[in-house]
Order: sequence, then C-alpha cells, then structure tokens
Amino acid sequence: QVQLVESGGGLVQAGESLRLSCVASRIIFSINAMNWYRQAPGKQRELVASIANSGSANYADSVKGRFAISRDNAKNTAYLQMNSLKPEDTAVYYCNANVKTGFGGSYRDYWGQGTQVTVSS
Repeated sequence: QVQLVESGGGLVQAGESLRLSCVASRIIFSINAMNWYRQAPGKQRELVASIANSGSANYADSVKGRFAISRDNAKNTAYLQMNSLKPEDTAVYYCNANVKTGFGGSYRDYWGQGTQVTVSS
C-alpha cells in the first residue's frame, strides 16, 4: 500500500514562509501528478498546486506568485514552498499523488494525513 507523509507545517506570522514536504513510500512503480490541497475549517478542500511528472506546474489563483511546487522524482517527494503567507492560508494541507503500484496496474489517487499550517496576523 502506498503511503504519503507530509511534514513542515506549523505556526508562523503573516509574511513569513514555510516549506512543506510529501514523501511517497512503499509499493511504488510510477507517480504521475503530485498535488497539494488544503482545507480550512468550514470550507471545502481546494487544490492549491499540482505538478506533473514532467515538472509542469499549475497553481490556484490565490497562491500564484507566492507558492512554488516542486518534486524530486528520484526521492518520490514533492515540496510546497510557501512565501508571503497570509492568515487566509491557514488550513490543513494535504498531499495527493496519482500512483501506479505495478507494471500492469493503473494509476489511482492516494492521500496523506495532512499537516496544519496556521498563519497569525
């Protein structure tokens, strides 16, 4: 079974930065897209950033110019560099990956347990 483990969350003040990491482990043949979602209290989970295996990235309008997603395919790891954080960025951040676990298998989505990011004003 694929396991995704996030780290790097915490409490920061507005304007500061955080870097989240997501490591995929166990049975992995190939990883397609890796994504970061977030969910604030009382709100729906939203896609923050995504990165394809090729390195092509996309961002939600609310984080463009402030967040940067990257990945290290050799380490099955994705990162989310978050700069100029705002109180409205406060949420639980989840890693999501589209993974194939075997040569003859198909891709399916896996989720991490989430990491809390709190930005104080």
